[in-house]
Amino acid sequence: MALAALALIAAAIAFGPRVLWGPRVAVTPVVRGDFVQSVVASGHVEAPHRVNIGAQLAGEVRAVPVEEGQEVAAGQVLIRLVDAEWVAGAAQADAAVQQAEARLRLLREVQAPVAAQALRQAEIGAENARAQWRRNVALRDQGFIGQAALDDLKKTLDVSEAQVRSARSQLASAQPGGSDYAVATTALAEAHAAAAAAHSRLNYTTIAAPVAGTLIDRSVEPGDVVQPGKTLMVLSPAGETQLVVQIDEKNLALLALGQQAVASADAYADQHFAAELVYINPGVDVQRGSIEVKLAVPHPPASLRQDMTVSVQIRTAFRSQAVLLASDAVRDADRGQPWVLKVDGHHARRQGVKLGLHSGGLSEVLEGLQPGDLVVPASTPDIAEGSRLRPRVRVESGA
Repeated sequence: MALAALALIAAAIAFGPRVLWGPRVAVTPVVRGDFVQSVVASGHVEAPHRVNIGAQLAGEVRAVPVEEGQEVAAGQVLIRLVDAEWVAGAAQADAAVQQAEARLRLLREVQAPVAAQALRQAEIGAENARAQWRRNVALRDQGFIGQAALDDLKKTLDVSEAQVRSARSQLASAQPGGSDYAVATTALAEAHAAAAAAHSRLNYTTIAAPVAGTLIDRSVEPGDVVQPGKTLMVLSPAGETQLVVQIDEKNLALLALGQQAVASADAYADQHFAAELVYINPGVDVQRGSIEVKLAVPHPPASLRQDMTVSVQIRTAFRSQAVLLASDAVRDADRGQPWVLKVDGHHARRQGVKLGLHSGGLSEVLEGLQPGDLVVPASTPDIAEGSRLRPRVRVESGA
């Protein structure tokens, strides 16, 4: 009898609380704290633009003094072509400039002064002819000479005046604004233009970096014969880095330009850096059901490389001292009328709630619960509205 009594007592101790108050159940506390809503996604590093380096002349490659992956400065030589033909062309064009300059100097220093002297001589000859003709007109009127002699003098006068006009025209042509001067200056301008083109072609035989950056591709070697339009190198400009990320389209309403983010390269997961959302693609990728977004990185770490895989956490909203609940405790959230099983003493009672932000396994509670309330997770079996239970608070990890 004594043993039976002891057994009954032991059973009452073991099973009494479960019978009286229900099973022990892990419950989730409602807490208060600062809450950050964020969207997490992965993507890759990309320069806003890549510079394709190519030749502007057909020719043989003489030297390639840089390697793929090398950091280069703006103006640094990347490729040199064999330039003998272009050096000769530039020298020939320079000689043509010197010849045109010599022609213009000859016009200014020799032809124009000679034309001026010829004009003075012609004017003197014409003045002498006019004076002689006037004297002979008087002699004819006095009957000392005949008309035939006077006609010969008139012809001489006409020739002298024609010579004056011709000399004056030659002088005007040799002076600024004249036709000979215009021809000489035009020839000099054409020679300068041809020389500039020749030197430009010569400069094309040296291909330099247009901006500072990193060579992310090189497909040329010394001895190759290259053609214009073919990409020989690809340069990723320095100082401009962005992250290209695919975001699930269901999160589109949470995104806005200017939102701040924290990112890290998968290769250096412990090195975090700041980024800012600067672009949201207006179209949806139908195949992946995602939106492409771009984030600027104002101060990229030295370890960041082109096409690296990165993880990004975009901060979309913040609440100070919000009422928070584990999202797995909310029931029927997808139906628009969420509710929870709230612990009321040793019973589970249905409680409707109004929710706000969601992120990282937590939900913001706007109405229906207070900090310190206990809630039964939706995954807990055999606990329904009105069930008896003995709550055991589970420890939640932060979002």
